[in-house]
Amino acid sequence: MLVVYFSSVTENTRRFVDKLGLPSARIPLQKSSPELVVDEPYVLVCPTYGGGASISHQNSKPVPPQVVRFLNNQHNRSLIRAVVAGGNSNFGSDFGKAGDVISAKLKVPYVYRYELMGNEEDVEVLRLGLVDNADALGLVP
Repeated sequence: MLVVYFSSVTENTRRFVDKLGLPSARIPLQKSSPELVVDEPYVLVCPTYGGGASISHQNSKPVPPQVVRFLNNQHNRSLIRAVVAGGNSNFGSDFGKAGDVISAKLKVPYVYRYELMGNEEDVEVLRLGLVDNADALGLVP
């Protein structure tokens, strides 16, 4: 089972994914880095950007551009099986909004949301959920 993730310079998402202890691949931060191309089904872990748009009534793009670029590759897009999103609960209904957007657009289940870099319970619940449901989610290559 592969976990593909994007982490900004804060490294919050990377720290969370590292704690899962599952094979993982990072979507590059810089445009100049080689593109990540995956070759097996994966779950995507993505932070949410621009939180609070529904509160401020400003237009925001909750999915990081690096993730959009990764998913614009048809091959990568064809292998996504589920999405997990991080966020900040201070942003109310925008908490983990990137997961809502990706799930709706790609028609994959939004299986979990966690705050900032997650806590031990988040890690345990998500890891067990992914492992126990890998077949049902199509995460077995």
